[in-house]
Amino acid sequence: MRSAFKRFARREWGPLYTAVRTALVTRRWRAVPMTLAAVCLTALFQVVQNQDWGYQPVQNIGSVRAEDPLWLALLRTPLSLFVPALDLPVWGALAQVLLVFGIAEICLGRWRTLVIAYLATLAGTLYARVGIALGPDNPLGLPPADAQVVDTGPSAAVVGLAVYVCRRYRARWTGALVVVAMVVEVLVKSNLAGKEHLAAIAAVLVLVAVTAWRERRQPPPSGPGGPEGPEDPEPGVRPGTRSWKPPITS
Repeated sequence: MRSAFKRFARREWGPLYTAVRTALVTRRWRAVPMTLAAVCLTALFQVVQNQDWGYQPVQNIGSVRAEDPLWLALLRTPLSLFVPALDLPVWGALAQVLLVFGIAEICLGRWRTLVIAYLATLAGTLYARVGIALGPDNPLGLPPADAQVVDTGPSAAVVGLAVYVCRRYRARWTGALVVVAMVVEVLVKSNLAGKEHLAAIAAVLVLVAVTAWRERRQPPPSGPGGPEGPEDPEPGVRPGTRSWKPPITS
């Protein structure tokens, strides 16, 4: 049983673990500068919005509601990624940003991480407007009162990034577990945040499908392995090795 679990863990998390560990060992905090900035910005927003003088300024620059004009919501959406919910412990948001944004920044790069995070958050923001327009009688709809509820903050971006990284590094069971957890969240407590998480996942899965379709349409590169060249190694596996483990150096 133990050996079977080890094989599963190596297959599921080996490439991802190798990529993250190598980056942190060789570059330390320099591997995740954007993530550290995001954690500091989230903590700053939390401190400021809990002050009498700071609540309204934070709302004005980073809180998005479906009742807001669309242009204003789009303007606020980038900073809304870093405004934590007032009714939830801030340490949870900080831990999510540090862990998921950090892994994504190492594995995907800084700019791709930001783009995917923004896409996931924007999908949730736009879904809220569509859901309210559909009404509570529609399975995908929302009650009118949700128009006054603030969007999810960093959680939609965290969920979207987690699913994308799992797909990129072939951690299929982990990615499926994230999706199932979000579905269960909606079934247990059907609220705006849960449905925005599902909208974020749907947007990321569409991106994954489009990326895979484009990759299949690209002609295979030529190389020393023949007309089609050698196959691309799995993420986290260095060329010339058959294991997820890094080669031994002396």
